[in-house]
Amino acid sequence: MSARVFLDTNVLVYAHDRGAGEKHEVAARLVSELWENRSGSLSTQVLKEFYVNVRRKAERPISAQRARTAIQDYLTWNIIVNSGDSILDAIDLERRHRLSFWDALILQAALESEAQVLLSEDFQHGRRYGDLKVANPFIS
Repeated sequence: MSARVFLDTNVLVYAHDRGAGEKHEVAARLVSELWENRSGSLSTQVLKEFYVNVRRKAERPISAQRARTAIQDYLTWNIIVNSGDSILDAIDLERRHRLSFWDALILQAALESEAQVLLSEDFQHGRRYGDLKVANPFIS
């Protein structure tokens, strides 16, 4: 996987949640590949959601320190900062594609990162947004 790939929060959480079974295995392998290829992208929104979800909603929550260390490591990836313009663009995407605002903000960041793939289980698998293709890595 050498194309730029944007990860939605759920994929990142599964990569760290050892209680997520097969989803953990799949997500951990994908994240490892993205580290090796240096082709992963995230947004500040994803990192914030990751922190909360991996600590409170994961099957096996991790400590605040482990979550902080993981985020510190992920900050070496291509990070898209949610700016004021990002928010306005997301509002337009929300209306155009009938998405929730939070999903539209993820989509906006993925588009801004110039990713070819958005890995998510929340978006429709196979859907295209211009050059960006959605892939659910947990579909066999």
